[in-house]
Amino acid sequence: MKVLSLRCEHGHGFEGWFGSEDDYRSQCERGLVECPLCGSGQVSRLPTAPRLNLSPSREVEVAAPRPTPEQQSVEALWLRAVHHVIAHTEDVGERFSDEARRIHYGETPERGIRGQASAEQTQALREEGIEVHALPLPKAMKGPLQ
Repeated sequence: MKVLSLRCEHGHGFEGWFGSEDDYRSQCERGLVECPLCGSGQVSRLPTAPRLNLSPSREVEVAAPRPTPEQQSVEALWLRAVHHVIAHTEDVGERFSDEARRIHYGETPERGIRGQASAEQTQALREEGIEVHALPLPKAMKGPLQ
């Protein structure tokens, strides 16, 4: 098993576990490696070195650069916000535009909802005076939550 330090184009650092170097390359080529925070597929491998045991009393370890405390703080806040939205809204999926209109025009009780809408649907909702906000979710959070 190879544990690699990876980073997406937005600077999010994370680990990837692969069966081998070839497995890592294969998954990258097939677009299967992506950032668990933002879902970006633009992922690069950070330089790492194996742990070297030079003697029983002396060890050298080269680690990948760690995110700054500011980066970790922003990522943690964003994840908390995403978890809060998921916990306090109903997922209406592709019915988002229709359900938002029904709530806005009083056809159904007011409640927090989330779902998918195209850019055109979002613009149409805003033109009708319906407030909507985009919140990109990492793919790992789109399925059942653990």
